[in-house]
Amino acid sequence: MGTQTTVTVATPERMNRLGRELAGLLRPGDLVLLSGELGAGKTTLTRGLGVGLGVRGAVTSPTFVIARVHPSLVGGPALVHVDAYRLGGGLDEMEDLDLDVSLPESVVVVEWGEGKVEDLSDDRLELRIERAIGGSATEDGDPRTVTLTGLGTRWDGVDLARLGEE
Repeated sequence: MGTQTTVTVATPERMNRLGRELAGLLRPGDLVLLSGELGAGKTTLTRGLGVGLGVRGAVTSPTFVIARVHPSLVGGPALVHVDAYRLGGGLDEMEDLDLDVSLPESVVVVEWGEGKVEDLSDDRLELRIERAIGGSATEDGDPRTVTLTGLGTRWDGVDLARLGEE
C-alpha cells in the first residue's frame, strides 16, 4: 500500500500551502495523481506546488490544452500539469502529446488520471481530495479532506504526515 496520511484542509489558502509544502518533498521524475470532483481544489493545490517548485507561468487548469509545461526559474524540475479528463486512451495519448520536456527530469501532476496514467510509473503519489462529510458550508468555508498515498519504493520512508502539521 505504501505510506499514507490524511490532511484536513479548511480553506483554499491552506490547500495552496499544502501544495507549496508538498513541493519540498518532490523530486524530478515524480508522478502525482490528483483526483476529486470538479471544484475540489486540484488546481489550487497545483498552483501552490508551482510556487513551491519556483516555476514560470501562472498555473491554471489545463483543460483545453490537456498539458502545460512550466519551466523552473530556480534550476529545479519543470512542472508538467496534465488534465487527463478528455484523454481516452491514457498512456498512449500522453506519449502522443509530444511534450517539450523530459518527463524523468520533471514533476508530472495529472488531474483526472485515475485508470489512465498509472502505467507511467510504479512510483507515484496519489492525492484524493474530498469535501468534508456533510458538505455544508461553514464559516471556515468548505473544508476538504486530502488523502495522500505514496506508492512504490520512491515513497518508502517519506514522512507524508508532516504535511498536515500546522
